Amino acid sequence: MIELYHVWKQYQKPSWALSDITLQVKKAEFCFVTGPSGSGKTTLLKTLFRELYPTHGQIIIAGKNIQRIPSSKIYELRRQMGIVFQDFRLIFHKRVFENVGLPLEVVGLPRKELRRKVFNALRMVNLHHKIWEFPSGLSYGEQQRVAIARAVVNNPSIILADEPTGNLDTELAFEIIALFREINRQGATVIICTHDKEIIRRFADRAVFLHSGKLIGKETF
Repeated sequence: MIELYHVWKQYQKPSWALSDITLQVKKAEFCFVTGPSGSGKTTLLKTLFRELYPTHGQIIIAGKNIQRIPSSKIYELRRQMGIVFQDFRLIFHKRVFENVGLPLEVVGLPRKELRRKVFNALRMVNLHHKIWEFPSGLSYGEQQRVAIARAVVNNPSIILADEPTGNLDTELAFEIIALFREINRQGATVIICTHDKEIIRRFADRAVFLHSGKLIGKETF
């Protein structure tokens, strides 16, 4: 499903944010990417949805070399993906309904179907009762759930999450990862970047370890 071959990324010389990463993630796999701050986790994730271009190497997703996709067609790649950003990237002047429905609105889904999908996504994260709230009226954990609902609303085949539990207490963090587990059980390939060792110990089938941009270990649990 996702294949990286000798991927390097350099922001400025002489250091490398990613150094010769070769990695495969199978369809419907649940995989953590971990390592200390600055190890390259976020950079790796950004190369997968082509917010960043690797300096060298190839990235193949669903059989396609994503570097060869024209910029005018990159939306076709991203429609296969649900992305949960570390800062959520919610639109605070729009209601929860509008935030979650944005990916469906972009593709022109009929309003009736859009409403159904948004409600189902919010029900999955137990926020359907907050559908007409603004993000500013939600707790941090609820905002995170809105971001997850938006990521899964169009039933993507790949979920990418960058430190989705970084500022949550342990109990809520476990609840959030359990949500990703359920999404994975429904068939999505899930990659989560985290530095939380307890989450990895509790939930991981597989973890990939980065340090200073280098892949230093892989472990299957």
